[in-house]
Amino acid sequence: MIAQPRRLARNGAVLGAVVMLVCLAAAPARAQSRDATAVFAGGCFWGVESVFEHVRGVRSATAGYSGGSVADPSYELVSTGGTGHAESVRVVYDPSVVTYRQLLEVFFRVAHDPTTRDRQGPDEGSQYRAIVFYRDSAQLAATRSYVADLTAQRAFSGPIVTEIRPFQAFYRAEAYHQHYAALHPQVERLKRMFPALYVDESEARPPARP
Repeated sequence: MIAQPRRLARNGAVLGAVVMLVCLAAAPARAQSRDATAVFAGGCFWGVESVFEHVRGVRSATAGYSGGSVADPSYELVSTGGTGHAESVRVVYDPSVVTYRQLLEVFFRVAHDPTTRDRQGPDEGSQYRAIVFYRDSAQLAATRSYVADLTAQRAFSGPIVTEIRPFQAFYRAEAYHQHYAALHPQVERLKRMFPALYVDESEARPPARP
């Protein structure tokens, strides 16, 4: 009558040890798949966000503002160029699928022109300047190394003027800015390239015939 409880206790202890070992073995795998974050500014955040939304391994790309001194600024305030913020994109990604170096490659070769200062395409002003906001020493080292490689390769016709600055804060932009390029790909181009011809959809409709 006494051996049975002891056997159960012994079996329970063994089972507990096995479960603990399984958990410990799985822990490194979970740590390796933990998401990471990168923040880039490269002109209008609509286009930069749209590019990173199509990169394999990117969990999310969010339009917002970084690099300035005003907390939680509005789009109208940032657009004045007086807050110090740049239109930015926060990229949350899985490092086991896409590396930070690969994100840098996409940013420099696809998402913006690193040879123009305080402008991208038709957009001009300090709020459109290009910046890599590094979050730790590893991102700083990777960015410097990649820029050095591009410079040595003479990858661009002019010198790279994209800034490399420490990350301080990211403020999510208003809801209507999120996924804007995906929702309005051609309308946005019309509005920016031909502002004198652009009207809202409701104004563009011809009047009804009597």
